[in-house]
Amino acid sequence: MRIQYPEIGICGLSCRLCPQYHTEGKSRCGGCKTESRMGAGCPFITCALKKGIEFCWNCKVNETCEKWAKHRESGKKADSFKSYQKLKDDIAFIQKNGLNEFEKTQKTREHLLNKMLGEFNEGRSKSYYCIAATVMEIRELEEALKKAHKDSQGLGIKEKARVLHSELDDIARQKNYYLKLRK
Repeated sequence: MRIQYPEIGICGLSCRLCPQYHTEGKSRCGGCKTESRMGAGCPFITCALKKGIEFCWNCKVNETCEKWAKHRESGKKADSFKSYQKLKDDIAFIQKNGLNEFEKTQKTREHLLNKMLGEFNEGRSKSYYCIAATVMEIRELEEALKKAHKDSQGLGIKEKARVLHSELDDIARQKNYYLKLRK
């Protein structure tokens, strides 16, 4: 299998917005297509390796694959350690606009996530910020960060985190976003 997009999972999830991808130390995951993950037994990885494809949607039987259909359906209702809320939308975006465009948007989202983690993380917000970076529109994230920068000048990290949480929560309420993992 030739890997061109290491930070986009075989099933369509974005590794760039996963809390495990932004973890320091031995538990850090470098993405679904790293050597350690390729041997982890994920059914999508196993199948893709056998077929020599990088993504499920490249498979000849993707339209009838029960495993992938179930994964996309369950992504509408539940998450694992990463938010699946936008999985179906992301796959549709890729199919319409291509992987290069998707990767550009994910890099922009990751850049904004890194700002949230670097400037507003009191040590308890990584998963929350990863979900926000996944679910919210880019302009909404930019707007929340801009306002939080302005409103948190001179504050300590806990207060800064509260300010950004408040901004993100306000947008989430208005747009009916869910900024928690769904079980």
